[in-house]
Amino acid sequence: MNEQQTREPLHGVTLEQIVKSLVEFYGWEELGKCLDIKCFTLNPSVKSSLKFLRKTPWARRKVEHLYLASKKSDV
Repeated sequence: MNEQQTREPLHGVTLEQIVKSLVEFYGWEELGKCLDIKCFTLNPSVKSSLKFLRKTPWARRKVEHLYLASKKSDV
């Protein structure tokens, strides 16, 4: 493993794992309040959220940031 990979906190974590972890941690309703993104507020599902997040870089960055914050508070 090179030095670049060890510094990347999301290395090896899939977007699906991130979404599932956030749903488990917050639940859909609270996740929709934390991130005002329609894929979390309007008929949310993992599949529809992944489809949207893969096409929308700004939303994906917000989700990744919240995931990292939730992991820090988890420790």
